[in-house]
Amino acid sequence: MRDADARHAAALDALTLLGIPRIGLREWHRRVGLCGDATSALARLGSTQDSDASRRDAEATLSRASALGIRVVVHGETDYPSTLQDLTACDSASLSPAPPVLFALGNLSLLQRPTIAIVGTRHATATGLRAAERIARECADAGALVVSGLARGIDAAAHAGALSSTGSTAAVIGTGNDIAYPADHRGLQSRIARDGLLLSELPPGQRATRGSFPERNRLIAALAQLTVVVEAGHKSGALLTARAANTLNRACAAVPGSFDVAACLGSNELLRDGAHVIASVDDVLALVKLSKHGGETAMNPTSLTDAERAIWDVIGTAPLDLDLVVERTGWAANACLAAITTLELKGLVRATHAGALHRA
Repeated sequence: MRDADARHAAALDALTLLGIPRIGLREWHRRVGLCGDATSALARLGSTQDSDASRRDAEATLSRASALGIRVVVHGETDYPSTLQDLTACDSASLSPAPPVLFALGNLSLLQRPTIAIVGTRHATATGLRAAERIARECADAGALVVSGLARGIDAAAHAGALSSTGSTAAVIGTGNDIAYPADHRGLQSRIARDGLLLSELPPGQRATRGSFPERNRLIAALAQLTVVVEAGHKSGALLTARAANTLNRACAAVPGSFDVAACLGSNELLRDGAHVIASVDDVLALVKLSKHGGETAMNPTSLTDAERAIWDVIGTAPLDLDLVVERTGWAANACLAAITTLELKGLVRATHAGALHRA
């Protein structure tokens, strides 16, 4: 109980100091560096109307976090991710320092694993989605933690791929942990919190702002040994993550894409400028010194819906036309198409240029 009380007191002081006007992240770190901890920094400031108001807000934040089962981790504690310290140490004007406080739902011990960030555009191609899902699934199989930002497109495919394997995925989000953004990712966000790890530097109840997602990107880059960009257009936020990785002297890689596809222009430019080329999952694993365990992932039929199982059963390694798949499964065409899309995202089924289907 004493340890719990001490952690609560440390979190309360850290949040109080951070909430005082004109004390941003850099000033928080400066004062804590001078005084040793947030408690001593507050004592030096003394009691003011601003500090008293900030303390009331901090108490409300901790109460809400406790009610939601959210763990509050303070900078300097043993559970605080050590890799985030590099954000403060790099002293770059382009990157904000490490968050004084993190709000976590899920398994913090996952951060002890080799960590790979998989990021990309929200407007991904089917090829990009398949690549992100497969890379994430096989990296998770090999013992890595897959981290991404829970956005639509490549991020969601990466999280889904890791969850289809060992569940080793962490989502760093730009809202409070109790806010689903985008709203249609509520189910995915809940599953990550249950089976993986959900992290935010924002308190519960905090909604997205214009700057919260770029700030989130620096955390993704700092947590990972390697950032893999699967697809990114010229203005994709994934490029910000890649730039942050470079600033932090982390490895950065990209999956090559067609030069005339808008979703690939930014990621191709990363390759032009020196990012590692990802031609297979083995390339990703080699960059973090991991190897596949037992070769290719075994397909588990029990994880499939009835429609997906029926499709899997009728197709083989030789391509089969879609109309024959529909005919042999006995399912309606729209149900087959939906199931095929899911199987492609899981990396279990591929389509030829002519549209025929075969097992991946």
